[in-house]
Amino acid sequence: MGIKCGIVGLPNVGKSSLFNILSEGKAEAANYPFCTIEPNVGVVMVPDPRLDQLSAINDPEEVIPSIVEFVDIAGLVEGASQGEGLGNKFLANIRETDAIIHVVRCFEDKNVTHVSDEINPVNDFEIINTELLLADIQTVERNLERAGKQSKAGDKAMLAKHAFLESLLEHLNNDLPARTFNIEKGQASTMKELSLLTKKPMLCLANIDESSIVEESKGLQALREKVKSVEDAQLLKLCVSLELEVSTLEPSEMKEFLDELNLEEPAINKLIRASYDLLNLQTFFTAGPKEVRAWPIRKQSLAPQAAGTIHTDFERGFIKAEVIGFDDYIEHDGEQGAKSVGKLRLEGKEYLVQEGDVMHFKFNV
Repeated sequence: MGIKCGIVGLPNVGKSSLFNILSEGKAEAANYPFCTIEPNVGVVMVPDPRLDQLSAINDPEEVIPSIVEFVDIAGLVEGASQGEGLGNKFLANIRETDAIIHVVRCFEDKNVTHVSDEINPVNDFEIINTELLLADIQTVERNLERAGKQSKAGDKAMLAKHAFLESLLEHLNNDLPARTFNIEKGQASTMKELSLLTKKPMLCLANIDESSIVEESKGLQALREKVKSVEDAQLLKLCVSLELEVSTLEPSEMKEFLDELNLEEPAINKLIRASYDLLNLQTFFTAGPKEVRAWPIRKQSLAPQAAGTIHTDFERGFIKAEVIGFDDYIEHDGEQGAKSVGKLRLEGKEYLVQEGDVMHFKFNV
């Protein structure tokens, strides 16, 4: 199950600083292009206040949250699809991720250089998208050429693949990402084999200055309109420099700081949860005196698949699942209370797991 988000963007837009906040300082951040060569990988806990509620009831020995992996990928530059700025290597790093966090600079700072010496969020956004598109076009063209040779024998499957690739190439050449391409029944495996960069779900993160927290700059407003017009993708704004300062505070200082701003948590938590959602993940829980744990699972997963995230034997020998909705679990003070009022349900193999379900699995192997 993919849980890896790649952080991409032009050089000096705040990618490594953002990664440092997420991973508590594992990446080097400097004021020059290609400071990051090899991608840094950080495992980040997904903040979930429901774990505290479950823990208050169960008093467990251990509490384990869900995780997301973030990958700090070196800054792409114009021409990356042709190998500029070690582009081929960096594009390959993106290919290994499951989703993309596209960081766009929306802040002014004379001490931080910009590769084009101009702060233009829309232009920066377009440069990265264009390079990803060009890389995908090259991939599809190579596969189309190969399919063309193989289809000369009249094989129906190869002829269908050739037609699919022709249609996809036309879509990409119209500056449209692969994730907006309509895939018909039976074509999913072909699309997956291509491993296209623009097929990956994407979130645009505007790195703003403090003044834009309250009143958005014209550059940020233009970027928001551009992102929406391209594919109605999600855009979040975050002042990375401020979040970096907040991340260094002691817990008591952080609470005082957040209280002054009338905030319950650092803004970075919103990005972590948005990334979790971008990966098409939801959470179910297991709860008891030994452990309270949040488990990530694909949305629209069935009960046996949820069991399999704990152990493959659980899925192979699945019999049934004991399920309590999260709100019912909290309202009735845990499993016994929920069971006494009929809120514990027995569900079979066709049960569609719901967000926040507290589950216990019966299996036989």
